[in-house]
Formats: sequence, C-alpha cells, structure tokens
Amino acid sequence: MADPASQRVLLTGGSSGVGFEAAKVLSAQGHQLTIVCRNQATADQTRSLLPGSVHTLICDLADLGAVAAICSQLVDRGTALDALVLNAGLQYAGASEAQFSAQGIELTFAVNQLAHQLMAMRLLPLLHQANSPRVVITASEVHNPSSGAGKVGKPADLGDLEGLRAGAGFAMVNGSPGFDGNKAYKDSKLCNVLMARELNRQLEGALPVIAWSPGLVITRNSGGFFRYNKRSNPLGMGAFAFVARDLLRITESPGNAGRLLAQLVCDPEVAPGFNYFTNKVVSFGGHRLEPTDTSAEGADLQKGRELWQLSEQLISLT
Repeated sequence: MADPASQRVLLTGGSSGVGFEAAKVLSAQGHQLTIVCRNQATADQTRSLLPGSVHTLICDLADLGAVAAICSQLVDRGTALDALVLNAGLQYAGASEAQFSAQGIELTFAVNQLAHQLMAMRLLPLLHQANSPRVVITASEVHNPSSGAGKVGKPADLGDLEGLRAGAGFAMVNGSPGFDGNKAYKDSKLCNVLMARELNRQLEGALPVIAWSPGLVITRNSGGFFRYNKRSNPLGMGAFAFVARDLLRITESPGNAGRLLAQLVCDPEVAPGFNYFTNKVVSFGGHRLEPTDTSAEGADLQKGRELWQLSEQLISLT
C-alpha cells in the first residue's frame, strides 16, 4: 500500500539533467513517479537508475499526436495527479536553421511550449481529483532581457506573436525572418512564464502554478542541457563553461538544481496562485531560491491569453 503522504507526480524531462536529479530525490522519498521518456531505451535506463517504483510513458514531445495519445491514456486510467511537472527543455543555441516537428512547428517551441500546454490542457481533470494539486513549469531567467543571461545575444521578445498568427511553418514566434536558436530558446522560456500566468488565470488562483529558473547548469560531460552547443561549438562552449563554472563560479550543479525542483513539487508553503522563483547567485558558488518578479513582457496577461489561444489553435490542427 502506498504511503498516504506520497505524491503522484508526472514529470517531463526526467531522464537527464535537472529533471533526473529531481526524479532521484522524489523517488527516494517514496513518491509515485511517472516519467515521460522519448523512447523505450531511455525509459529502461531511467528506471534502472532510480530507486523505488518508477513508471514510464513513451512519448516524443516533438510529436503532438504522441502527446495527445499519452494524455488520453492517463485520463482514461483516471488516477488523480498531485503534481504536473513540465520540465523538459530543448535548446539549439548557435543554430541558424530551424528544425521542425512532425506537425511543422519549430522544434524549440513545439517541445518547450506546445507539448506542455497540451499536457496542461488535457490533464487538468486529473489534477482536480487531487486534494492539493499543483503545476510546476521549468522556465529560465533568460526570458528577462534585464537579467544577466537575458542580455547575452538578442533578447526575448514575442512581438505581436506574428509567427504564431501565420500558422505552422514559422521559424520565430515574433515572425522575424531567419532563425536564431539562442533567441528561440529565450522566447520559449518567456512563453512558459506566460503559459503559467494564463493557466493560473483560468484556474482563478485555485492551486499553485509555479514557474521557476534553476540557474545556469553546465555539466562537465558531453551531455546535459547544453549538449547541442558542446557538439556544434566545442571550443566556444568549453571556454564559456570554464569561465562561468570554474572561474566566476556562477553555475549551479545539476544535483542542487534537481533538489530545488523536487522541493517545489512538494513544498506545502507555496501559496495557491502564480509563483515565480529564481535560483539566484548570492555569492561565489552560492545560490538561493527566491520569489522574483518576471520581466514586464512575462507579466502581460493579455499577451498570455493570446499566446494560449494561438497555441491552442496550432494544437487543434494536429
């Protein structure tokens, strides 16, 4: 029999990086964890590395049809969901050519935003069945042009959502010509913040909707969140990692960031309504998770509503 204090948690991006570290903590604490994995090999490996009983669902988040299918499976199963953790993230910083999903959507936006909005839309009935449900969305400080990382390269800016208004096939959400992988990632994280705000508006503040920034996490191996950057620009990424991680010591470890994510999943002190937390650098090698203001654009409720509606239209076409 399951511990009555255990939480039923659905996690995307739980097979590597910060998500995997959070999964280790949550599983060790006895929570009932379901992890969305891209393929069977990843699912098998993830289960073998985690303590406790961990379930996996096979789904490529770049395929909205596959996302809709697993959501239908979960809803048909009818098991209440205490926490929906939308953590998976894709980044192609440095890329100048867009890649597209099965539905013709630029991959960064398809995975980081559309797949997660679809899950939030379809799985709300399961959250409503739980006593104290919550949604946790991994965003990033890069959504804010005034933050340190947000100032590097072109800033996040969704414009009037011209790309979305044009339908599938857009390279950039704001409709600008060409593709900038770094800006596309920043824009997707701004979309995540706005998605959280709009979801909270729809729910009328009835449960915690948490967006958060884990800080700059750079692993020492070839994997991790920056794996594309390490392959496409090994020298530049190596120099950046050395300065940020080893000299300035402003990076966060995957383990510490994962523990913070697990904390946000379970912390009873987080109030209902929209919450945004940042894992701030407070000293050399030191961080502290704090409630923080989003960017001005990230607080634009009207843009959040339009983003949700336009995204919903794209989802409906799949």
